[in-house]
Amino acid sequence: MSKVTRSDTKKSLGLEVNGPVFWSSIVFLVISIALVLIFRESAEAIFSDVQTAVTANMSWLFILSVNVFVAFCLFLAFSRFGGIRLGGKDAKPEFTTSAWFAMLFSAGMGIGLLFWSIAEPINHFQTPPLGEPGTPAAARQAMNYTFLHWGLHAWAIYALVALALAYFTYNRQLPLTVRSAFYPFLGERIHGIAGHIIDTLAVIATLFGLATSLGLGVQQVAAGLSHVFPAIVNNITTQIILIAVITGIATVSVATGVDKGVRILSEWNIRIALLILVAVLVLGPTVFILGSYVQNIGSYMGNFMQLSFWNEAFSSNNWQGTWTVFYWAWWISWAPFVGIFIARVSKGRTIKEFILGVLIAPSLLSFLWMTAFGSTALRETLAGNTAIADAVAADISTALFIFFEQLPFSTILSVIGVLLIAGFFVTSSDSGSLVVVSLTSGGNPNPSVGLRIFWALAGGAVAAVLLLGGGLQALQTAVIITGLPFALILLSMCYSLYKGLSEEMEEENKLNTAQQRKDYQQLMAEMLAKRATKQEHSASERNSASDGKRDVPPPSKTEQNL
Repeated sequence: MSKVTRSDTKKSLGLEVNGPVFWSSIVFLVISIALVLIFRESAEAIFSDVQTAVTANMSWLFILSVNVFVAFCLFLAFSRFGGIRLGGKDAKPEFTTSAWFAMLFSAGMGIGLLFWSIAEPINHFQTPPLGEPGTPAAARQAMNYTFLHWGLHAWAIYALVALALAYFTYNRQLPLTVRSAFYPFLGERIHGIAGHIIDTLAVIATLFGLATSLGLGVQQVAAGLSHVFPAIVNNITTQIILIAVITGIATVSVATGVDKGVRILSEWNIRIALLILVAVLVLGPTVFILGSYVQNIGSYMGNFMQLSFWNEAFSSNNWQGTWTVFYWAWWISWAPFVGIFIARVSKGRTIKEFILGVLIAPSLLSFLWMTAFGSTALRETLAGNTAIADAVAADISTALFIFFEQLPFSTILSVIGVLLIAGFFVTSSDSGSLVVVSLTSGGNPNPSVGLRIFWALAGGAVAAVLLLGGGLQALQTAVIITGLPFALILLSMCYSLYKGLSEEMEEENKLNTAQQRKDYQQLMAEMLAKRATKQEHSASERNSASDGKRDVPPPSKTEQNL
């Protein structure tokens, strides 16, 4: 099988990098930052127009693609490929199932769940895509669409990329880069221009997906600090300062490596997130949350097909462009980052176990989180308490902290919330940076510290520039624009993965047939040997019997008469 050759990486600026991918990404990044800064005054309007144009004309492609990913993953799980084990027949899982589930959830859960868990359901409730706003029916619809955006479709995108990377890395011994997933029909060309383009698009998608998460996170951190400490003003200056500080922390974490900084921060993030979730379950309307959780899952499953394929064909308000299409593009942009992380921790799992684990377990936990926060916020709003809804309308980033005010120990919860958001900010930055480092260094398992620091700082810079150039609108537009070409890459990845798995099954069938022939030939040889031995033994007995008869004298006449 193909491996990264020496020509894939060269020294550049004292760093061991894949030159075409590294410099193409840098040039694109610099041009993007320069254009936003030069046209800062009109950037927001430009971003709005571009987003509207892309979503109005290409939303069908995003929606169709993501449904293809779900169908393809389920097909692989229950097909003849389901028994293939990542790493080979003798590979064993490196982590227990419970630890594996926890890491899957930590990979997909981050700043987004904290930012949107209240704001999204309330937004859908106030401005539903269908029906009358502010009604119980609008509340049920709000949770349906929230589950759609955070459920099986999102995790199917991650599962596809993670499975392709894990299979071609562990079963085909190729480097852990996106280009490796296309070896079945590109062959050695993955080390040429085609491979460079694929990895460059993956870098750009990851950077802008990461910048979106960092931008949302810093807005919420600033809002939380301003809420807890009124002397701190929540404005663009505060947000840029926070980006600089937290990116600095993330840079230190990246420099220490995965086994130290990244792992420790990730573990603490999960502990704090579960602490907040349990606190809301205990301090909030517990029975209502549990009942709503069951109902929300049933409603989501009952309306799954309609929700999945609804494309706003008979409407012109472009609701999907702001929500569903944005989410699909966001998840696609995050797919290289999350995919590489999941691939690293999934060796030894069968394809069926892998897909069902990635699709179901994190989705159920995300649904519980969204129900605990979102359904409770809807319940308060339907009961006439408009504080949370007013906060969402005024500033989405404050919604979480206004929600905490409705519960006991609100100040403590707000402080813990700020720490958790900052923690996710840091881990998102350093984990995303490590993925970009891997892609720009040709899959080098031990990239230089300088390269890691460079991309950690670059991620923070992109987030800061996009906030300066248009805030949330700029973040959403950047994700949608970069997610579109990468969606086409993922569609191609489906074919490549299927081709690769089919080739493995054919090789395995040939080996099994050869083994069966060998066993058959060996069995026939043994049978013939036994038959020959038996024949020799029978012949010997017959000869002995014949010899015995010749030794016995013939009976006398007296014996004959008797």
